[in-house]
Amino acid sequence: MSTLAVDNLSREYPTPAEPLVVLSNLTLTLEGGGSLAILGPSGSGKSTLLAILGALDRPTSGRVTLDGVDPFKLDDAALSAFRRDQIGFVFQDHHLLPQLTVLENVLLPYLADGRPTSEHRQRAEKLIDEVGLAGRVTHRPTELSGGERQRVAIARALVRSPNLLLADEPTGNLDMATAESITDTLVNLQQVHRSILVVVTHSEQLALRMAARKRLSQGTLIDA
Repeated sequence: MSTLAVDNLSREYPTPAEPLVVLSNLTLTLEGGGSLAILGPSGSGKSTLLAILGALDRPTSGRVTLDGVDPFKLDDAALSAFRRDQIGFVFQDHHLLPQLTVLENVLLPYLADGRPTSEHRQRAEKLIDEVGLAGRVTHRPTELSGGERQRVAIARALVRSPNLLLADEPTGNLDMATAESITDTLVNLQQVHRSILVVVTHSEQLALRMAARKRLSQGTLIDA
C-alpha cells in the first residue's frame, strides 16, 4: 500500500524585510485509498502545498516522501520520471490540448515513453469509458461541455496508475449539478484505483466527500 508522508514541511519566500512564511512545520500521513480535502481562503498556501506534494516546488525545510522516496533528492531526470509515473494532476482548468481528440489527450502522459502502445490505448479507452465518455473518444475539447472536459482530465491523470492524485479546485469552474457529478467520478475512480487523493478546494460539498478534512490557517494545518 502506498504511503505519502510529510514531516515538518515549511515554505518561505524571501522579501526585502523578512521571509514570508507560507507553510510552517506541516506534518501528515496518508495511505493508499485515503483522501484528504485541504480548505482555506485564497492566499492561505493551499496551492503551494499541492505544488510541493506534486514535486513542482521545493520546500524550504522538512521532508516529503511517497513510498519512501524523497523526490527532492533525485536528479532532474529521475525527478521528471517520478512525477510522470507516481503523480497525477487535475486542475481547475482542464488544460486539454484543443487540437487533440479525447483519446489523444488521455494518452498524452505516455508520450514521454515514445509512441503509445496498443496496451496504453486500451487502458486509455477503459478510463474514458469509466468516466462516462465512451462515445466521445474522437471528439475534440471544443465539442465537449465543461464537465466532460474535466472528466477527460481525470482520465488523463489516472492513465499511468499514479500512487498520488492531486486535484486543485477540480469543480471550481462548474455549476452545482456538474460539480456533484465530477465529484462522484473523482471519488469513485480514486477508490477503484486506490490512489492517495489530495484535493484543494473552496467547496464544502466536495470536502465532505473526502475521508479527512484539514484547513490551512496561518501556515499550519488544523482539523476542519
